[in-house]
Amino acid sequence: MRCPYCSAPDSKVVNSRPSDDGASIRRRRECLNCARRFTTYERAQLEPLMVVKRSGPREAFNPDKLLRGLTLASEKRPVDGDALRAFAYGFEDDVQAAEIRSEEIGRRAMTFLRPLDDVAYIRFASVYRDFDSLERFIEEIRGLKDREEQG
Repeated sequence: MRCPYCSAPDSKVVNSRPSDDGASIRRRRECLNCARRFTTYERAQLEPLMVVKRSGPREAFNPDKLLRGLTLASEKRPVDGDALRAFAYGFEDDVQAAEIRSEEIGRRAMTFLRPLDDVAYIRFASVYRDFDSLERFIEEIRGLKDREEQG
């Protein structure tokens, strides 16, 4: 496994344990070059979930890409990073189809973020929904506040 810090080709496994109820294996690794540690996850992949992009092309689902978006939206917020990782890496297992539209991924991510943190939800929504005006952004915040007051 290549080191994500120094790109050295070799690392050693320091610790290995089941993760996600046995659906994957979590491995702590140490780079043999720079001695930094990092975590990898190993899981079986039968056939990749395909994402249908807004512009039409298809690409394989990448949980790292989803995790990156969730992490950016949650930056400097009291959101549990393990919850973000569990959602992103468990996402493919929850989808019962061979392909999914990118809009559906965004909608599910927003549904996931909303009860965790309002600010992270709004940040993610601002990118996902691509607000074209300040009014539309304010409307989304008001809608969030109205839903909160209702219950």
